[in-house]
Amino acid sequence: MRLDQIAINSQCTSHRNLEEALDAYAAAGFRNVEPHLNLVKDWLDDGHTVDETRRLFESRGLRVVASSQLEVMCFGSPDARMPNLRANAENARLIRELGGDVMVVGTDGPEQNSVEALGLVADAVRQLAEATEDTGVEIAIEFNWSPIVRSLRSAVRVAELADHPRVGVLFDTAHYHVTPTELSDIDREAVRYIKHVHVDDMPDEPADLIHRDFDRVLPGEGAIDLPEIISTLERGGYEGYFSIELFNADLWRLPAKEAARRCYESLLSLCAAGSRPSGG
Repeated sequence: MRLDQIAINSQCTSHRNLEEALDAYAAAGFRNVEPHLNLVKDWLDDGHTVDETRRLFESRGLRVVASSQLEVMCFGSPDARMPNLRANAENARLIRELGGDVMVVGTDGPEQNSVEALGLVADAVRQLAEATEDTGVEIAIEFNWSPIVRSLRSAVRVAELADHPRVGVLFDTAHYHVTPTELSDIDREAVRYIKHVHVDDMPDEPADLIHRDFDRVLPGEGAIDLPEIISTLERGGYEGYFSIELFNADLWRLPAKEAARRCYESLLSLCAAGSRPSGG
């Protein structure tokens, strides 16, 4: 992992608004960001234009690399699903206007989970990709943000069935830790579908008894072998971004700049020595 591949997800910090968040990330040393679309839309609702918002990132030397907000509705009638398809398509266009390349999505689920139902998920995500061809934004399915897509293998199966070059997988190390996903699942065939990676650590407790989101800790403070996972991803051919994503109450109690600094520093030891800042 190189320094120019690290990013921060805005869920990591507590902040008044988008401007305060971006000031904190830039001050910490980040150059790549993954703002949640709720944060962006709140800023737009305050009277700012998309062009002004894009310049807010650019003026701080920050690049939007991904974003997220909604699940993809895969089950139900076409009429019931259409508003969700339109909303996700609008989100993809906003991400592109901000300079981003990846939209992370979850999914809903069927009344009864089955391998066959993964085909309906694939159909819905393919439809979203086709509806957003003009954006070029890639759709990354986050396994375990779904009642049916619960592991890397099931997410890869959906991407295979979708058979669309812009449909792939979001790999999150916390979800890896708490789901039936093994290191051996991160093979070259799986990695070719991975569009984006979230980096976080988890406490040394039984994986089935910790919360997938709210028990996350800074990289290096938990039990996940992050260097091994990252090197496995890289050996499989992954060359994208590694975005820290925490839902940590201790970080949320800190000023945004201090929380962002801790996030940045926690990633430095995972970066290849030659890419670290001087003295890092």
